[in-house]
Amino acid sequence: MIEKGRLVKIYETMSDIRNFELKAQSFFEQNILRGSVHLYVGEEAVAASVCSLLKDEDYITSTHRGHGHCIAKGAELGKSMAELMGKATGYCKGRSGSMHIADFTKGNLGANAVVGAGIPIAVGAALASHLKGTKQVTVSFFGDGASNEGTFHEAINLAAVWKLPVIFVCENNGYGISVPLKESTAVEDISVRAVGYGIPGYTVDGNDVLAIDEVMQKALERAKAGEGPTLIECKTYRWLGHWTGDPQVYRTKEEVEEWKKKDPILILKKYMLDNNILTESEVEKLDNNSLLAVEEAAKFALESPDPDPATVMEDVFFEN
Repeated sequence: MIEKGRLVKIYETMSDIRNFELKAQSFFEQNILRGSVHLYVGEEAVAASVCSLLKDEDYITSTHRGHGHCIAKGAELGKSMAELMGKATGYCKGRSGSMHIADFTKGNLGANAVVGAGIPIAVGAALASHLKGTKQVTVSFFGDGASNEGTFHEAINLAAVWKLPVIFVCENNGYGISVPLKESTAVEDISVRAVGYGIPGYTVDGNDVLAIDEVMQKALERAKAGEGPTLIECKTYRWLGHWTGDPQVYRTKEEVEEWKKKDPILILKKYMLDNNILTESEVEKLDNNSLLAVEEAAKFALESPDPDPATVMEDVFFEN
């Protein structure tokens, strides 16, 4: 059972991610946000649930579909939207764009456009925590496609050998760009690969906050006890295309509509109402607050200045 305060926070985070992503899509369609973006709509339960258990000092590594992870780890909506739009007020001064946002103050070591590239970075962070003797935990988010990369196997093997405090979270949305999982991966459940490295592996419904929380609690306990990593596979679905211009010819509209019936936000809302955790009016207030917050973030980004060309050489080289 998740305590009320954290459960409500998870719902708020999921709503913020959903509304943020839909606003980013709208800006792209209006040619306000230039360059395609990879949206997280439909997968919100994973990032919100996992990060609700992490502290600021804990680390995450993210992916090309990383806005949700960033927001769940505490990123400000305004600075996030500004970064997507290449504005000077963004997290990386407009230099990272959509796929490389980082915020070290919240333990976000960065989104990454290279498939699977965040996994060994997470192991490096976990090694640092291990050597320093801190209680920090690192979570690496990645997709099903990344589970076939060499970085996945090499990183998990090393983390298992050294018993590092890292949790590998695979967001299996069924497709690597346009390739169905069954056509690229020999196993039905990616979590079974944990057996090859002598660590626990779990497959859960990635749209079910309670299911994700249960296995994350186990993984955190194991990591903090010095027992090593865990592999968690969250089966979920992206409602939108791989990117904002994706024609989506590789799947049917019927398939998408079936998954929309499993909306993680509506599932959590129903749970809270059925169990008298919140009332309809309280949920409605949360929904309205989220919409307002995203509109304010959009306004901040729109009114923010573009980077000054005179600063083009800043942050390129390390200066001691």
